[in-house]
Amino acid sequence: MKKMFFLSAMFICSIAVCLAATVVSLNGSWYGTLKTDDGTEYPLQYNFKVDGDKLTGTAKGPHGDLPILDGKVNGNDFSFSVTLEKMYLEHSGKIYPDSISLNIEAGDIKAHTVLKRGDN
Repeated sequence: MKKMFFLSAMFICSIAVCLAATVVSLNGSWYGTLKTDDGTEYPLQYNFKVDGDKLTGTAKGPHGDLPILDGKVNGNDFSFSVTLEKMYLEHSGKIYPDSISLNIEAGDIKAHTVLKRGDN
């Protein structure tokens, strides 16, 4: 019975370690472009800092640096918002080992972009 309990505990610990290893760090600089319907491309830069489940940092675009507000992290999923000229831009994304899939919404306007990690 003790041997079965020990083996079960070891198996559960192994799974926990594997799951923890799959969470990729969001910290650092991430770069991409936002393409509008008319084909115009705007460079984007996000500087993220994660502390537990809290996400802070800045979003840099054509209008300068904007602070990240209401940032949350849940495993590989995250969300935050920025305010640009009285417009509230909701961001939600998923981090992968080499990229971030990011959705941006402002009212009825929706956009998607992919970010790549930059130099820290």
